[in-house]
Parts: sequence; C-alpha cells; structure tokens
Amino acid sequence: MLELPIVDKPERKKKPDWLRVKLPIGENYKKVRSLVDEYNLHTICQSGSCPNMGECWGAGTATFMILGNTCTRSCSFCAVKTGRPPEYDEDEPRRVAEAIKLMEVKHAVITSVNRDELKDRGAEIWYQTVRAVKEMSPSTTIETLIPDVKANWEALERMIEGGQGIVSHNMETVERLYRKVRPQAKYHRSLEQIKRIKEYGKRTKTGFMVGLGETEEEVYKIMDDLVEHGCDVLTIGQYLQPTKMHLEVAEYIHPDLFAKYKEIGLEKGFDFVESGPLVRSSYHAERHI
Repeated sequence: MLELPIVDKPERKKKPDWLRVKLPIGENYKKVRSLVDEYNLHTICQSGSCPNMGECWGAGTATFMILGNTCTRSCSFCAVKTGRPPEYDEDEPRRVAEAIKLMEVKHAVITSVNRDELKDRGAEIWYQTVRAVKEMSPSTTIETLIPDVKANWEALERMIEGGQGIVSHNMETVERLYRKVRPQAKYHRSLEQIKRIKEYGKRTKTGFMVGLGETEEEVYKIMDDLVEHGCDVLTIGQYLQPTKMHLEVAEYIHPDLFAKYKEIGLEKGFDFVESGPLVRSSYHAERHI
C-alpha cells in the first residue's frame, strides 16, 4: 500500500496581546442591535467582521451599509459576501435615516458594497440616503465611505453631492499588492477618484491595511501618492484574516511602528492620521470631520 508523505501545515500566526478586542456588551450595544434588526439594515460592522463593533456599538454609533450586503467584487481580504446582488431597496434611504434619528447619532458613517452591475454604481441611492439623513437629522454630520466607481465620474459626482461633509474611498493596500489584494481594482484609478473628490470641494479620507507583506518604503510611497492627490485624512490598521479562505496575515505590526507611521504621515502633510492595530476606516470617525 502506497503511503502518502505527511506534510506539516504551517501554524497560523498567533495574535499578539495588543490585538485583544472588547466584547459587545452594554445597553447602548443592545439598543443599536435592536434598531439595526428592526429596520432590516446592514452594517459593515457585522458584514466586515469589524474588531471594534463592541466598542463602537457600545458607544451608540454604527457604520451603515447600503445597497444590500452582497458585493460584486471578490477582494481577498474582505469578509463581505460576494455574488450577484438582488434588486436594491428604494425604501432603504428612509429606513437608514429613521434609524439614525432614533439612535440620536451625532456623526453618521455610511458605506456600501460595490454594485458594478448598476449603470450608476448605485449613485442615486447614495444621494437619496444622504439627503434623507440630512432632512430627518439636520444636526448630524455625515461621512460617506464610497466604493470604486470604475472611472464613472458622473456617478461619483452624484454620490457626493447630497451634502455629506467628508468623503472617504479606501486604498486598502500598497501598489505592489493590488493584484493580490484587490484584483478588480486599480491603484491609480483609486488615487484619481480621491483627487476628483477633493476637486469637488469635499474633505477627503482614505485607509489602508498593513501586515499583508508590504515594506516600510512602500507605506511611505502610498502616503506620498495620497498627499499628492489631495487626501486630507488617513487611517492605517492591521489586516486581520476574517476566515481561512482569505489571505493569511504576513506580519503583525507592532504598535511602535504604527506610531511611527502616524508621525511620518503628519510630517508628510495629512491633516489627521489614525494609526493603530485595531484602527479601521470608520473608527473614531467623528474626530475626522
């Protein structure tokens, strides 16, 4: 009988102590969870397996995800499910706005999946959602974290003309790793999108992950590119593998290096840099407005 050789699987890297997260508890967490369920809403907190969900929901804040919870992209880092999305819900803007009003949110963050199959990339729903929030909660500041529009600049303009104060579009990783991490995106196209958002007069923001195999020099290069294209706010966080089907963590970045990235980012010209192991694009977003 032929015996197959035994191949030892490499052990997954053990998470360091600085990556411990708070469990979701407390009355505010229960209130947010209840409203999200009652209004049949999606949040990137849940769909993206965000490590800060307990802290943010416990503080009474959440990032709402519109246009459903099925993405047309298949990024190798992201926990949001991918596939063919159903028809979008035209009543969603009203439900999102009502939930934000009931939660008494002071700063609302709204994001979405990619809807590449839609001619306008979902821009009209984006516009209607921002307008509904402003109408129902005029004192609430709004940040929108928008997807790649594949150079549909007319759709981009519609997405961001509703009145939000800050518009974010995440770069996610350094240029060399784009094909591996974001196979359906293009590095320079995302930079161009940020530049155009700035030219429309909006406060601009982006975020990227580290721990995917990038070098320090590549991190400084993406910082330079972003400053050149008019980015105001930068967030840097540790990549965490959501499931065994996703990219493995190449390295857990020490907090001291995150502190260094923040210092250098500010020196390069960003107005604000949020850099730390558990930082995500909407983490402490109220500070960035």
